[in-house]
Parts: sequence; structure tokens; C-alpha cells
Amino acid sequence: MEFNSILFVLFFSTFFFLYWFVFNKNLKTQNLLILAGSYLFYACSDWRLLSLLIISSFINYQLGKKIAATDDEKQKGLLTTLGVTFGVGLLFYFKYLNFFIDSFSKLIASFGIHTSTHSLNIILPLGLSFYTFKTISYLLDVNSEKIKPIKDWVVFFNYVSFFPTMIAGPIDRATSFAPQLEKARVFNYENATTGLRQILWGFFKKLVIADNCVEITNNLFDNYLKLPGSSLVLGAFIYIVEIYADFSGYSDMAIGFSRLIGFNVTKNFNFPFFSQNTSEFWRRWHISLTSWMTEYVYTPLTFAFRSWGKSGLLLAIVINFVLVGLWHGASLNFILFGFLHGCYFIPLVINGTVNKNPANTTDNFFSNLKRFINRSGTFILVMLTAMILRANSITEAFHYYIKIFSKSLFSIPVLPTQNPKSDLAIIFFIFIMFILEWFGRHTDFALEKLGSKWPKIIRWGVYIIFVLVIFIFMAKPQQFVYAQF
Repeated sequence: MEFNSILFVLFFSTFFFLYWFVFNKNLKTQNLLILAGSYLFYACSDWRLLSLLIISSFINYQLGKKIAATDDEKQKGLLTTLGVTFGVGLLFYFKYLNFFIDSFSKLIASFGIHTSTHSLNIILPLGLSFYTFKTISYLLDVNSEKIKPIKDWVVFFNYVSFFPTMIAGPIDRATSFAPQLEKARVFNYENATTGLRQILWGFFKKLVIADNCVEITNNLFDNYLKLPGSSLVLGAFIYIVEIYADFSGYSDMAIGFSRLIGFNVTKNFNFPFFSQNTSEFWRRWHISLTSWMTEYVYTPLTFAFRSWGKSGLLLAIVINFVLVGLWHGASLNFILFGFLHGCYFIPLVINGTVNKNPANTTDNFFSNLKRFINRSGTFILVMLTAMILRANSITEAFHYYIKIFSKSLFSIPVLPTQNPKSDLAIIFFIFIMFILEWFGRHTDFALEKLGSKWPKIIRWGVYIIFVLVIFIFMAKPQQFVYAQF
């Protein structure tokens, strides 16, 4: 069940009515409604593996209680290791087993040894990476006593399966989300209207920009052998915008729908295209994953490698980002993508600026020019690296780069399309998105404060224009990119 489907509109409308007008007087029954709604939402998307979600929730719920109940540090560590191994085992089997089987077969084949090993017909459960990371962080936090175990099973099961964030995050921590389930929620008009604006912005980015960009990038990259390097650069630009508009659009919708039912979930994007270096970019892009990996992978690695100085820090960063790449997908392309992003931190580590946000205090021509150059350079680096994700293989990605860094880079780009006017309209809307995000970069999302001081009739006129643009220019619905993770 996608957010941009009629089925979800009917589902959420019914849920909203029951939530605020029927079950609003009893917290327990309201939480049970959330759980029932979450399981119905998941079942409509992938009913075959709903049982896996329930079993995972049950096992981790019991482990959390047992970890907190024992004073034996050895037993506590054993139970935590068991839970983490269970979560990692789920990810390995469903997401990575075929990758390792194929990689092993190719490796031994390179030595002239041929096997009859075949990939397994494994169905990847929707949202597996997201809800598994939730349970792993919960067990680790209980073990380190950052949080007390959740006693109410309904609260815990809701934490794992909360439907707005179920399919593609953000990845909430139990420390911030569980307390919201444990206290009564009151409808807040201002919070709800902010949520509606964020949903509108998410729909605009997903339906008008991301879904339309899919056809453009498919046409460009599927015909890359016939096109000049300038067209591939244009394709790289549109592709990174496509990924961002798709994923941040989902996050905006998830946060907005959560606001409508009284929840505040983790902010997942903070205008990453305006970053001045790669470190800042990853503090602004997929924030919930970056912070998760920083706390549970990168930080322990830095302690393990601390005697190695800057070399140990660099090794921790590279390992961390290789795992970030592998989290995104089981292929060599994703591993290379993560490795390169880890390597981009080398000059920042050497200069001692890896954990510092570039200063924005000085406001003069040269400072503004420096920030512009930094932002442009970071965006171009991120944009070109993302082409690895679009390529079908590393070899194909290599061919992309050969084509880009050739004389044809300086030719006029060609769009292999049957509807150039429509494509130009989408490029115009991309420009509008960048403008609005630039002026709204100090808020949670671009439309949050847009026109806040305008007369009400003008403000509503702008919202109506956005709705009309969505209905007129929405493309053929595409699955959310991160739903496959």
C-alpha cells in the first residue's frame, strides 16, 4: 500500500476518524488500533511476510525484558549478542545470501572451477532493514541501560511496526518514540496543519519530480552509448534529484502523517544539496541511518582503532561507509559507492574538520563565493558518485565516466524523448524545488514557513496551485525507491 494510492487515502481516512473520534478516550485501545492499522497496512503491501514481522517483534520484546532482568554481565552480553545475531541473520538471509552465493560462484569460476550453485528464490520483506535496525538499537540501548525495557507489548510492537515509517523509515529510536506511545495524545490543530503542508510537499516531490525523472533517466542511461557525455551529466543531475525527491518525499509524507495522529518522528533530511563538504552531506542526508551507523558502528570502531591515530579513524570511516553502501543494496556497485564516500573523508580527517560544520558567520563576497564553490563541488561529487548506483554493473559505470570525461562533454546535451516539452516542464519544477528549499533551508521542510505572513487567501492560493500541479503533472506511479530496502 503506497502513500500515493487511492487505497491508502481510504485507509488513512478511516483510520484517522476511528483514531480521533472513536478510540480517543482510551490510550490502550488507541494503541491497539495503531497496531491493527500497521499490520493491515503491511499486509496490503506484503501479507506473506507479516508473520516474520510479528515473530521478530516478539523475540526482541522478550529478549529486551530478559537483558534488563539479569545482573549477570556475561549473560546480559550473551542475550544481546543473540538478539543482534538474530537481526543480522535475518538481513543476511533475506537480503544478502543470494549476493554471496553469486559472488562465491564467480570467484571459484575464475579459477576454472564450475559449480551448479544457483541463487535461491528468496522474497525480500518490505522494510526489513528499517525494522531490524530498530530492534537492534533497542537491544543495544537496553543492554547499555540507555533505556528501560518496554513492558507493554503493544507499545513495543507498535514501535517496530508503526505504519507511517514502516516501509522506508525514518529509523526511530525507542528512546524517543516509545514514550510517545505511553502517554495520552491530544489533537493539535497547528501540528496537524504543519503535517498537511509537509505531506503536500512530499507529494509534490514524489509525484511531480521523482516519478517523472524516472522516465527521463531511463531514456538517458539506457541509450548512453549513443549519447554525448553532456547528456550523461544531465542524466546524473536528474538521477540524484530523482533519488532525493523520492526518498525525502517519502520521509516528508511519513512525518506528516505521523503529525496528523500526534507523533513526532525523526527528521530524515536537512537540505543535503546545500552541504559544503561530504561530512556535512551525510549529516543532512538520510539522517536517521547516518546517526544509527555513527552510534552503533562507527563509534565502537573508533574506540577499537584509537591506538592507530588518524589511520584508525580513516579505517573506521571507510568500514562504516562500506557497510552503509551494503545496507543500500547487495551488489558490488553499492559497496564501491560506500567505499568512495568513505575515501572522500580523507582530506577532512587530515585537516581535522571531519566533525565540524563549515562556518557561515562571515557575510562578504569572498566568503559567499567560497561557500558557493564548496557547495557546488560537493554536489557534483555526490552527483557523479551516484551514477554507480544507476549502472547495472561497475563496468557500465566505468563506461559512463569514460564518456563523461571526453570531448563530447562540451557538446549540447540531447534528451532522447518523445515529449520534450514535458521534460522541460519537469526540469522547471526541479528548479522551483531548489529555490523553495534554499529559502526554506532554516526550517524542517520547504513549505513549513512559506507565506506564513501572507494573507490567508494568498497562502491558500499557493497550496491550491501545488495541488493542481500535482494532478496535472503527476506521472505513472513508481514504487518508492527505498521500499526495497
